[in-house]
Amino acid sequence: MQISDDMNWTIIVIETLVLTAAFTAMILIPLVKNPVWWIADYPEDIQEEYFKTHERIPSKFFTPTVLLKKGMALLIALALLLLVVWLAGAYDFWSAFCVGYGIWLFIDWYDCFFLDWVLFANMRSVRLPGTEHMDEAYHQKKYHFVQSCWGMLIGLIPCLIGAGIYAWLVC
Repeated sequence: MQISDDMNWTIIVIETLVLTAAFTAMILIPLVKNPVWWIADYPEDIQEEYFKTHERIPSKFFTPTVLLKKGMALLIALALLLLVVWLAGAYDFWSAFCVGYGIWLFIDWYDCFFLDWVLFANMRSVRLPGTEHMDEAYHQKKYHFVQSCWGMLIGLIPCLIGAGIYAWLVC
């Protein structure tokens, strides 16, 4: 199949919406069922309040459990990236990178500005047991914005690798 120099922007928008919905489900379903599953993503003051009445579990970023969860997510993102850029009609490394990273940024910002700032802050069902009273802590915009900035940096890894693999395999 010959890839043209014109990427299909309709496909890119559809892919972005589908991936955003999948990301939302991947985050919210486990979060509503068991908020402790994502404990490493809660602000530290919320974690500390939770651990006052519950057994301490690994919750720092560089613990094996958290690295395994995040590593698996990055591998899934890499695999999806290859499919997404191919369906969008990327024609070289840079077009593949721009499509992949553009979608990554959209989802990263959606996660910060909507999921974290609106849903996470206001949904009582995702609050850790014993921290339900910590309204101010759950409304920390700076914490989630900083985490979003880290997400933008981390996203460079699968997007650059994916674009490189795509260019090597397809172009």
